[in-house]
Amino acid sequence: MEFELTILGSASATPMLGRHHTAQVLTVGREPYLIDCGEATQERLIEQRIRFGRINRVFISHLHGDHFFGIFGLLGTLHLQGRTEPLQLFGPAGLDEIITTQLRCSGTPLSFDVDFVAVDTEKHQLIYQDAQVQVLTLPMRHRIPCCGYLFREQPRRRRLVKESLPEALTPEQLQALSRGEDLRDAAGHVWLRHTDVTTAPPAPRAYAYCSDTVYLEYLADLVRGVDLLYHESTFLHEMAERAQQTGHSTAKQAGQLARLAEVKQLLIGHFSSRYRDLQPLLAEARHEFEATQLATEGLTVTV
Repeated sequence: MEFELTILGSASATPMLGRHHTAQVLTVGREPYLIDCGEATQERLIEQRIRFGRINRVFISHLHGDHFFGIFGLLGTLHLQGRTEPLQLFGPAGLDEIITTQLRCSGTPLSFDVDFVAVDTEKHQLIYQDAQVQVLTLPMRHRIPCCGYLFREQPRRRRLVKESLPEALTPEQLQALSRGEDLRDAAGHVWLRHTDVTTAPPAPRAYAYCSDTVYLEYLADLVRGVDLLYHESTFLHEMAERAQQTGHSTAKQAGQLARLAEVKQLLIGHFSSRYRDLQPLLAEARHEFEATQLATEGLTVTV
């Protein structure tokens, strides 16, 4: 099953030519989950050939404009396209008020419902799950309430080995075997063990999105061992004091957290516009954690 992340925007507060405000899409199976929605996210979605109408859930990390100003345009376009299915929107308290005010003042009655879920940015807790994933919040420490999101794939079913299966099994029996259940007769005796006719599924995959935050060592325990970690890296470490003052992290700190958490891959992003050349940030992070990439526009990472 598909599990891949596409980067739509990598800039911090000030965008640059070719570097846009934060937005990402995690696709699991056929379901795209939009993570943050900075200005011009619609254009990036078009570039990446991601259909707006397939997006049913949006996760906003905090209420600084470079992370959510694009939501107004996206909602408006979905309305113009005649959407009728509800859209779930997760984010800090206040986001619903902002959107309601914007829609009221612009005279835009949407053709669909927006189901807003206020998240507690100070807790690590499950906020959503479906057949594909569980989503948990990751507490960040920024200048305003902010959280990241941890996406954990739901355990997949065991794989049936056709050559080992007896004939004439019912669909219900096949499903039970794939769920890891043995088949029993009327007396309760096992007559077919699932381990004899199935193989174990691949381990569930996980993606952690760490939005704007100072370096937080405790996050390592919350994201330990994930397949892919995104961590903001607004500054080089020579500006660590500035990062602390503004509620941000350095590339070195992102690499340190990835190493401490024993993740498999690291993406760094949310780059300050002072850095036209991003290679020094990449080198700084790789010095701490080799398996690092720049989260630049259009990058797709398959897990």
